[in-house]
Amino acid sequence: MPDIDSSIDTGSAPASEALFARAQAVTPGGVNSPVRAFNAVGGTPRFIASAEGAWLTDVDGNRYVDLICSWGPMLLGHRHPEVEAAVTAAIQRGTSYGTPTTPEVELAEEIVGRTPVDEVRFVSSGTEATMSAIRLARGFTGRDVIIKFAGCYHGHVDSLLASAGSGLVTFAVPGTPGVPASSTELTLVLPYNDTTALEAAFAEHGPRIAAVITEAGPGNMGVVPPAPGFNQLISTLCAKHGALFISDEVMTGFRATRDGHWGLDGKVEGWRPDLITFGKVMGGGFPAAAFGGRADVMRTLSPVGPVYQAGTLSGNPVATTAGLTTLRLATEEVYGHIARAADVVKQAASGALDAAGVAHQVQSTGTMFSIFLTEAPVTNFDEAKTTDETAYKAFFHSMLADGVYLPPSAYEVWFLSAAHDDEALDHIVNALPKAARAAAAVQR
Repeated sequence: MPDIDSSIDTGSAPASEALFARAQAVTPGGVNSPVRAFNAVGGTPRFIASAEGAWLTDVDGNRYVDLICSWGPMLLGHRHPEVEAAVTAAIQRGTSYGTPTTPEVELAEEIVGRTPVDEVRFVSSGTEATMSAIRLARGFTGRDVIIKFAGCYHGHVDSLLASAGSGLVTFAVPGTPGVPASSTELTLVLPYNDTTALEAAFAEHGPRIAAVITEAGPGNMGVVPPAPGFNQLISTLCAKHGALFISDEVMTGFRATRDGHWGLDGKVEGWRPDLITFGKVMGGGFPAAAFGGRADVMRTLSPVGPVYQAGTLSGNPVATTAGLTTLRLATEEVYGHIARAADVVKQAASGALDAAGVAHQVQSTGTMFSIFLTEAPVTNFDEAKTTDETAYKAFFHSMLADGVYLPPSAYEVWFLSAAHDDEALDHIVNALPKAARAAAAVQR
């Protein structure tokens, strides 16, 4: 990745700079999740002191319209009064018991009522959800091989931090130091949206395949929608060969639509995953996630079945209260508002980039979208990597300087919330032309 152009003004944030220096002395890279470090865009990460509605305020007192929404969870905006009241009441009753509680039952009922899962098990992170779903699939089928797709991220599970092998359907190699080859040697990494590769993998390895895991609507290489019928093909091939279809909706679940990405094409095409992973929105801003699916598969889990899975803070009463309240407030009207707000931003961004002469693609999955600075539509990870990262850096820092907090990476989703009102949208729209010109300037 090229260094940030010296002409790009990354701004100054003295208090954030001081905190970042302190953080770097005690935390690797000064952050607790890599994208927060601004390595992809350069400059100093902003340390956020508070948030309300659609706005963030950093430790220097600068305000920004928030277009990451905690990477998805803040569907209703920050500090929604009803969520805040419910969480406050939950905390006043106690923060953790290590026992079953009412909110976890009610949240499970809400998820089962909205999605095609029969039963659900709570965990504390999306990584834990996908890890557990993989273990369950292997335990249920008695098989070991997993198929995933390049560019789809399913948390930092060893077996899924894999890069494609040397051939189309050869087994993967570790994608990062620290992951032994033995952890990825049973993972096949295929190009996303490639039906030929998927069919070839099943033709060669079908009896050994425990599951195919895919983001229902990928958002971790930027938004790359599944081609019509692609998820349906996964479902069909899994059913034919006795494998399980794991649909990762940690990002899209209750965010893309009221019932997740499955509601966009699963209902129309007729596919139903065997297992689904959830996170982000269902935790209402707290560390919570889940996996669920067919009753016969889920009942392979301990204490009913032999596949072991556990977690001390799973189903935490504060987190499940936040998630339950968020989902109950997430009405069709909320999704309609976010969709309209997203349309305003997408159209304004595309118009500004067109006016500046910057080639781009705006791609959406429900209310989620991202912008690739590239000539052609993006259908897989290799195509996503053609985006102009240097131009995005200039674009990002111009928006940041004008009070709009975009994802600090060219490969992430732009998220809006029910709190993005006319004031917030006007602020974004007014900042876009200057940012587009900044992107154009580094391309010349």
